[in-house]
Amino acid sequence: MQRDIVQRPGTSAESTGTQPVARTSLPGNLLAPAAARRFVAAALAEWSGLGLPAAVGFSDRLSDDAAVIVSELVTNAVVHAGTNVELLFRLEEATEEEASALVLEVSDHHPARAVRSDGSAGFEGAAGPGEPAEYGRGLELVATLSERWGITYRTGLKTVWARLPVDDWNPFADARAEPGFQQGLRAAELLAPTARRALRDDADWAGRGALSFLAEASDLLAGQLDEDIVAALAGQLLVPRLADWCAIWLEPESGGRAAVPRLAKVWHIDENRTDPLREVLEGDPLRLPERVGTGPVSIPWPGSAEDADPADGSDGVALAYRITSGGRTLGAVLVGREGIARVPDEVTALIEDFVRRVGLAVGAARAYTRQATISRILQRGLLPSKVADIPGVASSLVYEPSDDGVVGGDFYDIFPCPGDRWCFVLGDVQGSGPEAAVVTGLARPWLRLLAREGFQVGEVLVRLNRLLLDDAMEAAEAAALMVAAAGGQQSAESGPRFLSLLYGELVPLPDGGARCTLASAGHPLPLLLRPDGTVRIAAEPQLLLGVVDDATYESQSFDLAPGDSLLCVTDGVTERRSGPVMFDDGDGLAQALADCAGLSAEGIADHINQAVHSFAERPPDDDLALLVLQALRTE
Repeated sequence: MQRDIVQRPGTSAESTGTQPVARTSLPGNLLAPAAARRFVAAALAEWSGLGLPAAVGFSDRLSDDAAVIVSELVTNAVVHAGTNVELLFRLEEATEEEASALVLEVSDHHPARAVRSDGSAGFEGAAGPGEPAEYGRGLELVATLSERWGITYRTGLKTVWARLPVDDWNPFADARAEPGFQQGLRAAELLAPTARRALRDDADWAGRGALSFLAEASDLLAGQLDEDIVAALAGQLLVPRLADWCAIWLEPESGGRAAVPRLAKVWHIDENRTDPLREVLEGDPLRLPERVGTGPVSIPWPGSAEDADPADGSDGVALAYRITSGGRTLGAVLVGREGIARVPDEVTALIEDFVRRVGLAVGAARAYTRQATISRILQRGLLPSKVADIPGVASSLVYEPSDDGVVGGDFYDIFPCPGDRWCFVLGDVQGSGPEAAVVTGLARPWLRLLAREGFQVGEVLVRLNRLLLDDAMEAAEAAALMVAAAGGQQSAESGPRFLSLLYGELVPLPDGGARCTLASAGHPLPLLLRPDGTVRIAAEPQLLLGVVDDATYESQSFDLAPGDSLLCVTDGVTERRSGPVMFDDGDGLAQALADCAGLSAEGIADHINQAVHSFAERPPDDDLALLVLQALRTE
């Protein structure tokens, strides 16, 4: 059963007949809109190459409209449904009743409205009087750009479709034909209140390209974590679409007003003129005063006389814009248009909007760089520079912090103790960031101190638990307050900082191997691999540290015989996800370890690490640590 809810007069977009069709399935994440735009562009290029009759009507405007519409539809599906998205793109040839058209269909698997038995669409949380419709403001762009559009509901599936005529539909034939700017601007006007949009005339419609330009620019810039890459992308986006040349200066992060802005990038439509332009601009760094705001400022043409009038226009027009983020000036963008006396207001407004996005991207890249630098410094201080070698026992350690620029909570250590004992630790503090770093920075030296004072394994955990509930939590709370006071973002996990820990000690035996005593406090349990490939759990599960003040902990002891291997991991290994499935579901870790019989400690570590990485296509999103201890065979 199905029901079509059509938002404009006409029939459903579901028709029959032989027609070019392209289909794809996209993941339900924020990368899907950009992938959908690339897919649509590739399909249009392929159909144009096939020489199809309707492809004659393909234009830049049509391509831009299709990109904007598919971006909006896929974004809505990802944000509101969160499921995989099915995209269908087809070309309908002309009939006696209708012109050729492109039809976009975007489906998700979590309809916002339940389908009743009578075939009608029941609204879940329907909008009340005066409230916006459930499809939101994004679909208003779709309604404006398409000839007609609609929503089709089936059991377990919702499809939003839009139809764009290919030819014989060009209300902008009389629009300004200046090269490079015929697309114009109307993004802000499209998102304005409905009453205002009703007053627009044909001139207000001359701006379809701005929507896809800004959407594409936002996607490209937002994902960059290096300010120089942001500057390079900004130059490529501006030239030649909106300017004949551009230059981008970036203010240094420190040094104040005395520091000189750095000319990060220069682009020219004629590559042979890029270097000469750079030489001219490097001698006159651009810094705009804050009083000018973020709008365009007329600047004398580079290389002209110092007293030249910016409005002269004999060479062209040069406009400068401040790059800002969070109220701070981060640099400036200078754009030039040759052979004209004035840049249209629509274009200057678009560039201003674009430079605002550049500022956000530069600000985000700098914040990430600062955070990543601090994290690297903290990480180096929190982890041992070198782990000890254990006589008669080979060890192999893999530690891979997540690539998010935030110091993680995983830590490790191997160190000697009096009495011919060798202690090993693998821990994971709940959360990440400064609060987790504080707990990690206290837990590791405390462990060393307690172990060297001669406390047994279980007693070490008991005493560490009490310390965590006292000093470490106070320090973590102080760190959180300092982050908030500095204008940073306090962790959403503020509160008690729990610690999962695997702690043990090895005592080498005279005839080879070692006596192993260990305890696990809320940590993934260690696995013991025998030379014949059998695997067993080597510890009992116990309570996390930092939860209960009077918790007690027991240890387990066994002989690590020659050829035996002990595998210790953090939850970055066991909870590695591929969709809804985790790596250790169904004893996946034990099965992977069983395949390692006969391998060295290093070989086992490499095998498990590769198995974890290949378990899913996306890289791990959590810290990953694993330790292999293998008793060496005697000669």
